Amino acid sequence: MYIKSLQLNNFRNYQNLKIDFGKDTNIFYGDNAQGKTNVLESIYIAATTRSHRGNKDKEMIMFNQEEAHIKLVVMKHEVPLRIDMHLKKNRAKGIAINGIPIKRASELFGVINVVFFSPEDLNLIKNGPAERRRFIDMELCQLDKIYVHDIIRYGKILNQRNSLLKEIGFAKKNTSLTDTLDIWDEQLAMYGEKIMHRRASFVEELNEVMGEIHEKITDGKEKLQLQYEPNVKGNTLYHELKRNRERDLRTGNTTAGPHRDDLGFYNQSIDIRKFGSQGQKRTAALSLKLSEIKLVEKQIHDVPVLLLDDVLSELDSNRQKHLLDSIEGVQTLITCTGLDEFVENRFHINSVYKVTNGTIERSSNE
Repeated sequence: MYIKSLQLNNFRNYQNLKIDFGKDTNIFYGDNAQGKTNVLESIYIAATTRSHRGNKDKEMIMFNQEEAHIKLVVMKHEVPLRIDMHLKKNRAKGIAINGIPIKRASELFGVINVVFFSPEDLNLIKNGPAERRRFIDMELCQLDKIYVHDIIRYGKILNQRNSLLKEIGFAKKNTSLTDTLDIWDEQLAMYGEKIMHRRASFVEELNEVMGEIHEKITDGKEKLQLQYEPNVKGNTLYHELKRNRERDLRTGNTTAGPHRDDLGFYNQSIDIRKFGSQGQKRTAALSLKLSEIKLVEKQIHDVPVLLLDDVLSELDSNRQKHLLDSIEGVQTLITCTGLDEFVENRFHINSVYKVTNGTIERSSNE
């Protein structure tokens, strides 16, 4: 799998851009705030429907414009696929695959698989549980259509249950409303159990490939183990919802379920999240991203596209070298401020693009 071309209209600081990519390593370099990350962001949106920055659609449309377009051509098993995305200021985005509009944005997941790696991801281990849940969800949504359905349904039911909890609180525990709560509990528990089961198997699959990668990066000095840490342990989710009901009614929020799960990182029995050094946390994050590539390859029998957003400058020379050595055979789009890291690591550069204030100039085989 690789991206053949990208076309942008009124997206961020690109009024009109048409760019063809090489199958191997594509490097975008230039000063900060010139538009390098915007290229990767547009690809990530075309693959997942959302920005890695968490921005709303209207924030990605060029100033004084009402809409923006992204057109991505992907080669998948040597068959071309075209993704068209239409971002609008005050309406839902429009998406088409090979010219055919799709009804639900979730239908886009899995058409193209991307692994995004930014400096923020190096903080995945030290940040809060929400960041780690987001990592699990975004990867599973690209790999598992059933999971997409379950997580969307769970989110909607969770919102409805929380609204009902607040309504019951205002109504001073109205009996008829409380009976309605039982129905939401059953549905929330059904989808929640499915999500927890899939997350547990995903973490198990990650562990199978991550241990070896981490040992290589640390020269055998560390053994990294992921651990799925569900919010609900020992009981069914339905039982836990019942047990927590009084507290939920007081707070107006659901206090049990996979929306409160976490992902643990352990070196032997030491919790890296709490007691690991900055270097250990960054190495664990790097191992996680490289494991993500391997796992996707194993699941889809093809390689994903790797997007590296100014990560090399955040890594020391040993980690830089390991990362660059690991991306052979994977189409990689890299942003950076200069080419020094590649020269120092004697890394072969396939395609180079200089980015200057929303314009891109290409030179090959630098």
